[in-house]
Order: sequence, then C-alpha cells, then structure tokens
Amino acid sequence: MTQRHILKTGLAAMAFAAGLPIAAQAEEPFIIGAAIAQSGAIAPYDEGPAKAMEIAIEEINAKGGLLGRPLKIIYSDTKSDIAYGATAAQNVIDQGAGMVVVTCDYDYGGAAASVADGANLIAFSTCAGDPKFGPSGIGPNAFTMSTGSPGQAVALAEWAYNKQGWKTAYILLDTTIAFDASYADAFERRWTELAGADGLLGKDTFGGEDPQIASQITRIKGLAKQPDVIALASFPPGGSSAMRQLRAAGVNQPLLLSESWDGDYWLEAVPNLSDAYLVTYGSVFGNDPRPEVVTFMDKFKAKYDAMPVTSHALTGYSVIQGWSKAVEKAGTFDTDKVRETLETFVDEPLITGPTTFTKETHINMQRDLVLMEVKDGKPGNIVGVVRAEQMPK
Repeated sequence: MTQRHILKTGLAAMAFAAGLPIAAQAEEPFIIGAAIAQSGAIAPYDEGPAKAMEIAIEEINAKGGLLGRPLKIIYSDTKSDIAYGATAAQNVIDQGAGMVVVTCDYDYGGAAASVADGANLIAFSTCAGDPKFGPSGIGPNAFTMSTGSPGQAVALAEWAYNKQGWKTAYILLDTTIAFDASYADAFERRWTELAGADGLLGKDTFGGEDPQIASQITRIKGLAKQPDVIALASFPPGGSSAMRQLRAAGVNQPLLLSESWDGDYWLEAVPNLSDAYLVTYGSVFGNDPRPEVVTFMDKFKAKYDAMPVTSHALTGYSVIQGWSKAVEKAGTFDTDKVRETLETFVDEPLITGPTTFTKETHINMQRDLVLMEVKDGKPGNIVGVVRAEQMPK
C-alpha cells in the first residue's frame, strides 16, 4: 500500500468518523478570498454580505461541496481605506484564493477587483452599484451583484412623479464616490424625461466626511419656487450631516435616497427624521413582502442572533449562489470558463432577484427593490416594491 493511499484512506476514515461528506473532505478546499472592509466607515455595508456568504458556503459544504471540493472563505481587512484595497486583495491571493470578493462599492472595492482581474481571477463585488464596475471600468473578470445606482435612481424618479404627483425636483450630490454621481446623473435624465427641463429646479454639490452645506441650503431656499422633492445622492456619515443641516434649516421636502441609507445605524445622527424614502434589496425589519426574503432573514437571525445591519446581506448570499451556479454549469473552477458561463445568465433566479449578465454588462439595473419610508425617526415602513420601468436614453 502506497503512502498516498494510506493518507487518503486515513482522511476518509476521519471524515466518516466526523459524519462529513467523504468526497468533499478528501479534496483540497477551494478558497474564496474576501478583501473587504471589516473596520471603518464602510464596514456596515460589508458585514452583512460577509456573514451571508458564510451561510451560503455552509449550505454548499453540507451538500458535499462544489464539484466535490469544500469551500473556504478567508478575509483581509481593507480598513475602509481605498488605497489599501489592492494590498488586501493581494493578501488573499497569496494565501491561495481562487476567487475574490470585494467591497460593496466601486471606489472602495475597485482596486482590489483590479488586482484580482489582473491575476485572471473572478472579482465579485457584493453590491458595487456604479456601472463602471465591470468590463468598462475594471476588466472582464469583474462582476457585481448590485442593482445599479442608475436603476435605483430611475425607480425613485418614476415613483415620485407617477405615483406621488411631485412635479419639481432638486438634486443635491455628494461628490465623494462614483456611485452617487451615477445615481444623480440617472435621476436627472429620467426626471427631465418625465417632468421636462423646467421640472428640475437645480443641482448642487458637496463633499467630505462632515460637510458644511450652509451655502447650498441658502441656494435652495432662495429659489423662486421651492421643489416638491429633493434627490439626495449621498451616504452616511457625511450625508447624515448634510441631511441634519437641511432639516435644521427648515428644508423639509421629501428626500429620495439610494440603498446607501438602508438599515437604522445612521438614524441617531438625524433625530426625528420624516419624509425620507429609500430603495433597497429587502427589509431587515422582519416585514418584507416577499416570502423568500423573510426566509433568508430568519435563517440569518437564527445563525447570528441578530438581523443583518443592512439588506446588502442578500447580495452577499447571491454572490456565492450565482458564482457557484456558474461553476456547476461550467463543470470547472477555471476563471475563463466561469466568466463565460456567468455571461450567459438571463434572469437567473437568485435571492436578490432575476440576474442577467452579458459580455459587455456585469451589473443589473431593472430588478425589484423595496421602497421604504423613514417617519418620525423610525425606519422600516414599507411603501411598496418598485423597479425602473424605462432607463433614460
């Protein structure tokens, strides 16, 4: 009996004794490297997806692994530092990662994705929403599970105009990240299609972690006609400061917000906030209207004894769900084959919704989104489910 045979027999015996699938335990694990924010301002967006990936991996391993190999996830903290993303990605690749998951944002995850793409590895962002996350901005191996920022902005514009009857709007853009720039651009284009050029009363910008927007507020209040609604293209904590200043100055128009405002971790910064509407992937407050989302949230809570901070957890689960489907269909972990298979997805059923990828586009725009209202300082009031019906030309 050879030494190799003795080793494999011993491994099989240990797997049998532990009650684990023998085929999966006899093979080397396939390593997924997560170069994400585990600390700093971006961590709330990456925490839920990371925990959800663990759930998906456990489920796959319980069924014998993927192509007979167990999956293992390892982490490297980007510390919410854009410049450190490349280092974090290289760190997990050096430890054997065969696929890399990066932060839920084009700016904060792009550097890590570029390193993975350069190593010819699939680079999957859980929810980078800027359309540049993909072949055009990073490379052919970059995919995101997001419903893109343009799709979110269009869904809100259509709901505000068609359902609420608001006819005039103002855009306040935080210039910190690309996500908000593409959100504001899509909102502006779709709103002017709906309301005409005269329906957009203005657009202003701000930036920084604690922005002072007194001059922007003065310009809004000085308009000959006040807008019915304000599209605030920003994210906490800087956006929370801007929002607090708006309300303190008596700018009380409804605010239209992206997925960046999901959850309630930021609400203390804007006491008693009302008339704020956001779109996101699902409700973390136990009242989502879709049974499959409720089932996932129950599963998450059972494992971690708490609901996810934001519903971006759904995108983390879907990254593993979608990527593993592509691996199974391709019959291999080979990057080129997996990429080609992902690019054949047409309305692939995932927990985030039907998912389509093409060779040119590795992001989705027209999926169902939960529309939620913040009222009297309390989040989680579900207004309905919306989706972008017509993307602007």
